[in-house]
Amino acid sequence: MNAEIIAVGSELLTPYRQDTNSLYLTEKLNELGVEVIFKAIVGDSRKNLVAAAEQALSRAEIVIVMGGLGPTEDDLTRESIAEALGLPLSRSPELVALLEKRFAARGYQMTANNLQQADVISGAIVLPNANGTAPGQWISGKYEGANRIVILLPGPPHELKALFEEQCLERLRSKLPPQFIATRMLRIAMIGESQCDTRVAPIYKRYPDVQTTILAGAGEIQLHLRKQDTSLEAAQERVDKLVEEIEEELDEFVVSDNGDSMEQIVGYYLQMRNATLATAESCTAGLVAQRITSVGGSSRYFLGGAVVYSNALKTAFADVPPEMIEQYGAVSREVAAALAEGIRRRCGLPSALVSPVSRVPPEEPWKSQ
Repeated sequence: MNAEIIAVGSELLTPYRQDTNSLYLTEKLNELGVEVIFKAIVGDSRKNLVAAAEQALSRAEIVIVMGGLGPTEDDLTRESIAEALGLPLSRSPELVALLEKRFAARGYQMTANNLQQADVISGAIVLPNANGTAPGQWISGKYEGANRIVILLPGPPHELKALFEEQCLERLRSKLPPQFIATRMLRIAMIGESQCDTRVAPIYKRYPDVQTTILAGAGEIQLHLRKQDTSLEAAQERVDKLVEEIEEELDEFVVSDNGDSMEQIVGYYLQMRNATLATAESCTAGLVAQRITSVGGSSRYFLGGAVVYSNALKTAFADVPPEMIEQYGAVSREVAAALAEGIRRRCGLPSALVSPVSRVPPEEPWKSQ
């Protein structure tokens, strides 16, 4: 089965608010073996929301709509979904009583507009919201001859997550056929995106049943592999076989094949060798140290370092000779090696070979990554 997620709210179409609920829901749906095929963000417009819902219902077996269940004029989800489904709304006396009780318990006067939170789509199961006033709704049935599940969830993340886990997960699990999604992620470095794809495309094209996505990130290429099947073992075996072939082709360019970050892998190798690390950074202004220390337990191998942005501090903190900087320039191979050697001595690290070597193809310079 597949799903579509619709986030409702004009604020999500501005630079000031981001939809994070759909990331959570995608993770939970994938754990159930459900593939999310579309996501949409719709502003507070009944016309647009009805159109988005109708489109989602035409192509997805599970449609989850988040937000727009509050008491204000721009909360239009209930009315819009009812219209899209061709079903009436009715006010639930039980929900009205619960709203009145909730407001009274907090000593607040309930205004009339709160009553719309008690409107229920015909045939819907009300999903109690322990953390807010707007309950969710679950509608299951036929839409133009096809089986559909529609779930309405409140927008605030703490309400949505609790309600989904308490009210929806088991309901969904009972409705779903046995299905699983196996995933792997490879992190690849020191090679450009286009060259990487040129080498691995002939391999993953032999696996059309495995969804392959290539992403270029900061200093790395990510290969995301996904396979949906009725057996987790069969799905994982298929993905793992593809990973083996890709690793054989890319060899040392593969940093990790299980999603571990470059900084995690660095930490593993340092600990395996009982080695320690210090950094002297100029243009990166502490970025390398930040990435290294973002890994839990990095204090076991990372001693510290210095940000030496000015030429004077390169000399003062890392003992780089001024004449070297003048001869080769602050941003040069020679000065980088001197920085590494200087901070090593300052921090009392054992002697090590400092040899900055690049294997980056000239047609795709590392800086472009």
